[in-house]
Amino acid sequence: MRYRITTAAFACALVTTGAISPAVAQNSRPTLRQTADDMSVANITTTCKNNGRNHIVRTYFRGPARYTLRCGTSTWGWKHIQHRWSNSFDNKISNAIASGQPNGSGYSTWTLPPCSRETFRTILGTPAAVNDLRTAYKVTATAAC
Repeated sequence: MRYRITTAAFACALVTTGAISPAVAQNSRPTLRQTADDMSVANITTTCKNNGRNHIVRTYFRGPARYTLRCGTSTWGWKHIQHRWSNSFDNKISNAIASGQPNGSGYSTWTLPPCSRETFRTILGTPAAVNDLRTAYKVTATAAC
């Protein structure tokens, strides 16, 4: 049977335990992340409609550090970025947080040298928590080398 590991934390658990638990073995998709189906605009909209602004709808990791996306409001969180939401956008957020460069208030991804430019930016810190995603967006300004 083949398993797809989606996070470093899960990989460490497999290495340190040396075996897969029966609960994981029965699950065809062992994962700590939500599936793409769970992350659809309609599903998150329904979740946020039925929960308060501080409800966590998505979790991202940078090593052991955990960053969350909460329902939020029109000025921060998922409700602020919902018009941009897609699986691709979710992946860009995940990549920026997991391996991007610090930008002072979050993490950014850049093109490769010699002519590096910022391509995607996340901003962290909300009224709910410091490690919450406030907003994320594609950086469209291009700088000349």
